Amino acid sequence: MATVTFFEKTGCAGNARQKKLLADSGHEVQARDVRSKAWTNSDLLEFLAGSPISRWFSPAAPAIRSGEILPGELDEIAALGLLRADPLLLRRPLMQVGSEHRVGFDAAAINAWIGLSELPGEEIEGCQRTPEAPAVFYVQTAGGGAMCCEFIAPARHAKGCQYG
Repeated sequence: MATVTFFEKTGCAGNARQKKLLADSGHEVQARDVRSKAWTNSDLLEFLAGSPISRWFSPAAPAIRSGEILPGELDEIAALGLLRADPLLLRRPLMQVGSEHRVGFDAAAINAWIGLSELPGEEIEGCQRTPEAPAVFYVQTAGGGAMCCEFIAPARHAKGCQYG
């Protein structure tokens, strides 16, 4: 079996499930917090080269979800600068076995690469979030009254209010 250096966001439930799957498959997992390394462009490119820049970023990162950062509009140098400045923007995990490097957790690709004892029946790459109750906001109407509206996740602010 393989020894996997596994760069994660410590405390992430999704990364915990991924590490468990690797360990249950007989692999030795050496977990490292992605924030603990002083990343260089060369270090990052070992994991990211060959993937489109948009796949370098975690779709769950707040700056990505809000549209503050648009990975598809970045060139390589700008993207690497952002990732070095804030490693939590990285798609995780970053994994290394010997001289081979991977980004993200595509279970089928990992199975072909180092083997898994089973393929999960559900998506295992993304963050595991618990469903949230709808948020309720009151919006001032043009006549000065208040109108109750409900917003369904992912964003939770009055601008996304849905009312009928």
